[in-house]
Amino acid sequence: MRGADHHPSRRRFLDATGAMVAIGLTAGCESHADRPDGPGAAAPATPSPRPVAPAGRHQAGVTVPQPAQRNLLAVVADLGPGVAAGPLLAELGRTVLTLAAGTDARLMGLPPGDLTVTVGVGPRLVRTAGPSLPGAADLPRFSRERIPPQARGGDLLIQVCATDALLPPVAANALLDQAGDRLRERWRQSGHRGADVPVDKGRSAPRNLLGFVDGIVGPHTAEAQERHLWLAGPAPVAGGTLAVLRRMELDLPRFAALTVAEQEAVFGRRRATGNPLSGGAIASDPQLGAKTADGRYLIPADAHVRRANANAVGAGLMLRRSYSIDEPAPGLLFISFQNDIRTFTDTLTRMDSSDALLPYTTTTAGAAFLILPGFGEAKPLGSTLFR
Repeated sequence: MRGADHHPSRRRFLDATGAMVAIGLTAGCESHADRPDGPGAAAPATPSPRPVAPAGRHQAGVTVPQPAQRNLLAVVADLGPGVAAGPLLAELGRTVLTLAAGTDARLMGLPPGDLTVTVGVGPRLVRTAGPSLPGAADLPRFSRERIPPQARGGDLLIQVCATDALLPPVAANALLDQAGDRLRERWRQSGHRGADVPVDKGRSAPRNLLGFVDGIVGPHTAEAQERHLWLAGPAPVAGGTLAVLRRMELDLPRFAALTVAEQEAVFGRRRATGNPLSGGAIASDPQLGAKTADGRYLIPADAHVRRANANAVGAGLMLRRSYSIDEPAPGLLFISFQNDIRTFTDTLTRMDSSDALLPYTTTTAGAAFLILPGFGEAKPLGSTLFR
């Protein structure tokens, strides 16, 4: 876990090796290295990811891009004493625009690619803007939590995502540099998404460290997102959403000791395909009432897909952009977006009573944030809530 200092606990450097292509100096002479398909030919360049517009009705990094970028860095921080939220957020928004445009010198010459920055404010700040606004309530405590005070809650979330693994820490550093001593970092977490598995109609989802496809169910159409994801009002928060972050350690050795059938019973899905145990394809709705000939549920009573099922909970859908992590311990950074915090709290309350997956998890950090509405040059970040 990161403390208030800004020095990473572990740094990774990517080493690049270049290949010299031999050039024939005598006209008419050709070596294997001269040929495009020869052994000395340079590897084809990786296509640059498509840029993501940072301005608009919604902030980038929630529903766009699709699929989500491979790499994420989430930084949770507090505002210093007496710091006004409005001017700070406006500065951060302007920095986001220059980072996305590639004009910020603090990018160190890196092309921005599909870089996205998503900014949210915690309950304490939301209450200063309006105590009844969505996002003003602190998260309740749940079972299987081992969260130190430094890793619970926070005033500000900066979520940075990119296909290029170098960009999130570099962009986050630029934003923290812009904030200076007005921000005090609480904790940060980097994460990576596994290989994408096709789900439905051009949509995909990654595998997690337990080997299962993660994030299959959610509000994936524009209509469903308007209903379950985006805040329609009040006016100051319209176009925003609510985010929950939970960093969870996974007991990989104990889960790996289960047979594949036992692992599938924990999730309620096939490990190889993601298909529900009740049958159908990966995108099929789990049939919770389906039984075997001798009367047993095809999806066990405590399977994760049953306990977290929105219809069974009586709650809305949450959009998940979860990332696997390897420090401070192997696990998962769970991020859910929803327009009603009860979507998350009611779901986890039901899971708390009986969910076969929870005994393999321990939550070590958690917070909730109001993801601010979209912004642009004429509408500074946070200007609908803070002066």
